[in-house]
Amino acid sequence: MQMSSTQSADSSSLHTRTKIIVILVAALGYFVDIFDLLLFAIVRVDSLKSLGVSADQLKPTGLWLDNYLQVSGLVIGGIVWGILGDRRGRISVLFGSILVYSVANILNAFIADVPNSGGGAILHALGLGSAIHQYGVLRFIAGFGLAGELGAGITLVSELVSKERRGLATTFIATIGILGAVVAYFITRVVEWRTAFLIGGIMGIALLVLRVGVVESGMFLKVQSQHARSRGAIWLLLYPWNRARRYLCVILCAVPIWFCVGILIKYCDSIGASMGMPEGARPSPGPAIMWCYIGLAIGDMSSGLLSQWMRSRRSALWVFHLLTILSIALYFTVGSSSVTAFYVCATLIGFASGYWAVFVTMAAEQFGTNLRATAATTAPNMVRWSAAAGTFMWTQSEFLLGNGPNAPWQAAVVVAAIFLPIAIASVYFLPETYGRDLNFTEE
Repeated sequence: MQMSSTQSADSSSLHTRTKIIVILVAALGYFVDIFDLLLFAIVRVDSLKSLGVSADQLKPTGLWLDNYLQVSGLVIGGIVWGILGDRRGRISVLFGSILVYSVANILNAFIADVPNSGGGAILHALGLGSAIHQYGVLRFIAGFGLAGELGAGITLVSELVSKERRGLATTFIATIGILGAVVAYFITRVVEWRTAFLIGGIMGIALLVLRVGVVESGMFLKVQSQHARSRGAIWLLLYPWNRARRYLCVILCAVPIWFCVGILIKYCDSIGASMGMPEGARPSPGPAIMWCYIGLAIGDMSSGLLSQWMRSRRSALWVFHLLTILSIALYFTVGSSSVTAFYVCATLIGFASGYWAVFVTMAAEQFGTNLRATAATTAPNMVRWSAAAGTFMWTQSEFLLGNGPNAPWQAAVVVAAIFLPIAIASVYFLPETYGRDLNFTEE
C-alpha cells in the first residue's frame, strides 16, 4: 500500500511495508547527513593546503571553519527546522534541509580565489573574493541545512512505529547513518576533495527522489487539524523549570560524544604530537575518523539494543558513559604508544560514545507532539554546537597551561574532566521514557 505524503499515518493502522520504507528513507537520509557533516574534517588538511593555507594555520583555520562556522549553522538551522517541523510538518523539513545542504556542498566543490574585476568584483564587495571566505560561508550554509535531517527523521519514525519497536527503528537509523562517515573516508581515498563534496551534494539531490511517497505523521496531522496551540513554540522548552530542566539534561547527557569526535578525533594530529608521538608516526584525522565511526556504528547498535533489553534508556546511557571514561583514559595512556594503538583507542572511543541512538530517541520521547520536532531537532544540534564551546575551552586551557608542547593533550584532559561528570549527572534528572505513549501534547 502506497500512501501520499498528505495522508494521515497512524502507527496502529499503517502498513508494515510503508513503515519500512519510511525507516529506510530516514536511515539513508542520515547516512548522507553524516557523510556531508564529517567530510570537511576528513579533507581538512588536503583542502586547506591546496587553497594555500600554511602549515601553522591548518589547525586554527580548520577550527574556525568546522568547530565554529559549521556548528553555528547547525544550531541556528536546528532552531529554524525544528520550529518548521512542528508548524509545517516533518516531511517538509526533510525536503527543505536536504535541498539546502546538497546545494551548499555542490557549490563547495567550485570555491576559488577570483580576480577583483568583472563579475568577481561583486564577490569581493560581498567579502567572498577568496576561496577561504567562500569555504566559510558554504560550511555555515551546509551546517544550517544538515541541522534538519536527523531530528525530523527521528520524530517521524518515532510517531509512526509502535512504542515497543520504536527503539529498534531509531537504532537502525543511527547505525546506518553513522556509516556515512566511513564511506566518506574511503571515497576521499580515491577522489580529490572537490569531487568528494560534489558526490555528497549529488547523493543528497538523489535522496529527494526517495522522499516522494513518504507518509506524514498521523500524530502531527491530528494536532494540526485540531489547531493545537503552541506548535513549535521554542520558548516552551525553556519554561516552566521542569520542562526546561528536561531539555537541558537531554542536551548535556550527549555532550561527551561531540567532544570525543570534535576534538579528540578530528584534531588527533595535534594531540598526538603533544603526547610525544614522533613525526611520521602520528595519527591522521581521516583514518582516525573512519575508525572512530566504525566504533560509533557498532556502539549505536549496541546501546540501542541494550536499552531495549534493559527496558531503560537511562540505564543504557549510564553504562556507555562509564565506557566513555574508560576509553578516554586509554586514549591518553595507551594511545600514544603507536599509531596502531591510537587507532584502536579511536575505535574504542567511538564505540563507547555510540549512545547517539539512545540520545536522539530520548529527545523525541521526552516531549509532546506540538514540541517534539523542535526538541528532537534542536537538541542534537545543540550537542553539535557544544564542539564550539569545547574548542574554546580547549584552546583557552592550552593558553592557561602556557601553550607548551604538552598543552594540547593536557588541555583536552581538562575539558573531559568537566564534560563527563556533568553528562552523567544530567541523566539522573531525566524521566525514563522507554515504552512511553507519544500521543500527547505539552500544555
